[in-house]
Amino acid sequence: MIALIGASGRSGAALARALLAEDTPFTPVVRDAAKWAALGLPVAARIADLGDAAALSAALAGASLVISTAHARHAPAILAAAPADARFVGHGDGVRAGEATFLASGRAGVMLHPTMVYGAQGEDNVQRLAALMRRLPFAPLPQGGRALVQPIHQSDVTRALLAAARHPWVGPEAMVIAGPEPVPYRDFLAEVLRAAGIGPRTVLPLPLGLLRGLAWFTRIIPGLPPIGADEIRRLTEDKAFDIAPMQSILGFSPIPLEQGLALTFAPRAEK
Repeated sequence: MIALIGASGRSGAALARALLAEDTPFTPVVRDAAKWAALGLPVAARIADLGDAAALSAALAGASLVISTAHARHAPAILAAAPADARFVGHGDGVRAGEATFLASGRAGVMLHPTMVYGAQGEDNVQRLAALMRRLPFAPLPQGGRALVQPIHQSDVTRALLAAARHPWVGPEAMVIAGPEPVPYRDFLAEVLRAAGIGPRTVLPLPLGLLRGLAWFTRIIPGLPPIGADEIRRLTEDKAFDIAPMQSILGFSPIPLEQGLALTFAPRAEK
């Protein structure tokens, strides 16, 4: 039995739909029954809070494979509650403590670490960015937007999870999943503007400290999506990854950024 933890979240719901499409049986494990029911998927869920060890253990009973799209900080609790012989596939969210617990467990499986994910139903990374740029005549970026990003489309995250679930892991491993190649953030922004039908914006290099201060005003100006200080800081960090392990082990190449953004901004009826 496949137990899918976090099935009502963005990545979890996308994976649940993919499993249904290929007639693969699975059991959703969710905290909020109403949220799962709202998705309208014809599969009965087991209800468990990840902080409730007894309920989680009961929800995972009988599972031969546990797929978690919950935050990686929950990995220790999930591993403790899962049947001893169950394989594990985790959709990590950058928490190394969760990864360390999994790697030390000796359990067969993989912890996947996605880079910036875009294109999920309800996702707000590129949509918030487009909404902000519709209101601004220029693009204020630290270091002129030179830092590298390597975003991955939600469809590729789903493909990675499905491939990882089928792979014959013999022990615990960790793997980054990312888009085809790193690009400077200013180029990523230009692609987002194009896909969203917004005219080009001049990049205005600004000091990091000044941008952090200006970000505060997005919380009080009506119509602007709020931008956090951590989001500003991440604009200065290079995120470039080797995807050869993803390609060779999981057996696919991610879609190009231009294609992913076209899917993201296409009218819902065309998707």
